[in-house]
Amino acid sequence: MERTNLTREQLASYIDHTLLKPDASLPQIKKICEEAKTYHFASVCVNSYWIPTVAAELAGTDIAPCSVIGFPLGAGLSSSKAAEAKDAIAAGAKEIDMVINVGAIKSGDWDGVKKDIEAVNAVKGGAKLKVIIETCLLTDEEKVKACQASMEAGADFVKTSTGFSTGGATAHDVALMRQTVGDGLGVKASGGIRTLEDALTMIEAGASRLGASAGVKIIEAL
Repeated sequence: MERTNLTREQLASYIDHTLLKPDASLPQIKKICEEAKTYHFASVCVNSYWIPTVAAELAGTDIAPCSVIGFPLGAGLSSSKAAEAKDAIAAGAKEIDMVINVGAIKSGDWDGVKKDIEAVNAVKGGAKLKVIIETCLLTDEEKVKACQASMEAGADFVKTSTGFSTGGATAHDVALMRQTVGDGLGVKASGGIRTLEDALTMIEAGASRLGASAGVKIIEAL
């Protein structure tokens, strides 16, 4: 999409308004929900503890409550990830951002990687499933294979990063992920997207969703 043709409303529809810090408080969670309603972001993305609050705050809107799962390491049991996802969905989550098992990738256990995603996919119901592949820890070959495993396991999106590891989204990674999944899946860029320039660069690289805590600043800059 041409930068000059992108309206505030269109840009806002890309953004998952995000607050994942461990010390996030109730007033802060309520504030990002109000901001999401003001700017009409795609979702509000929080840790699963906050999903009942976010679901209540966003009731009557089409803004999706979004919960991270297995966050930020992705190193838990698949059964634990599935249980957390099921509970979050029961509490009102419409989107689920799960962290892939990076250790399984590094061990070459691609069957385990796929089964881990399938476990969460099996409980998602009507919710969208995004798989965080943590690109900063992977080789390009591993990124491609992680995207392929996500597709095969039934994911709706692949996502670059947690924002809690050694790096965030890059245009290179977003383009590689988009090339791998084609038009079949969404691609979410997250981690380090703090400016309008960052956001537009990721969209031009192929991102269909942006995870950002600086959503208001980004929109105001347009």
